[in-house]
Amino acid sequence: MTVLDSNVLVLNRFYQPINITTVRRAFALLYQGTAKAIDREYKTFDFESWAALSAEVHPDDEIVKTVSTVIRVPRVIMLQVYDRLPRMHVRFSRQNIYLRDQNTCQYCTKKFSRSDLNLDHVIPRSQGGRTTWDNVVCSCIRCNLKKGGRTPEEAGMQLLREPSRPKWSPFVRSRDGGRYTYDDWRPFLTLTDASYWNAELKED
Repeated sequence: MTVLDSNVLVLNRFYQPINITTVRRAFALLYQGTAKAIDREYKTFDFESWAALSAEVHPDDEIVKTVSTVIRVPRVIMLQVYDRLPRMHVRFSRQNIYLRDQNTCQYCTKKFSRSDLNLDHVIPRSQGGRTTWDNVVCSCIRCNLKKGGRTPEEAGMQLLREPSRPKWSPFVRSRDGGRYTYDDWRPFLTLTDASYWNAELKED
């Protein structure tokens, strides 16, 4: 993953976290005047002032190089006119299932990249299994093929843990012991338990 594809926290105009976007998209919002960057001292900057600030880049700052300049990566941006409140539940989405299961196959217990993971119905749909938090888990392609249209018991396989609806917000926290993904996010993630923005799966 490149720096341009890494995460930026998006706040509404009341400084509440509502989304996560990419650095690429964050720069576009800054350039369009839709958002402002927020630094570690909680000062806000439009695109021009952020670019000027970036002239004073510190060695530990993440940067993006252009043909003519170097721009510091903003890790928090604030939308200028958006004032809606964030949702207060964890969406049932592919992204959130991967986060809940820590990108780990729930059968062989190995960690994989998301491109090598599938979603598996513990009780197959052909046997009446539903698409819900407590019946869908991460599975590697090999285990998914091995299990087929059987239950884990029928396939002689064992779940790493029983699936359930998470009580955490994967949008807010990483899965490395509860630390925030970026330190710059921490001040804005203590008041709101917002859910991840990814598309919600249909429960049945």
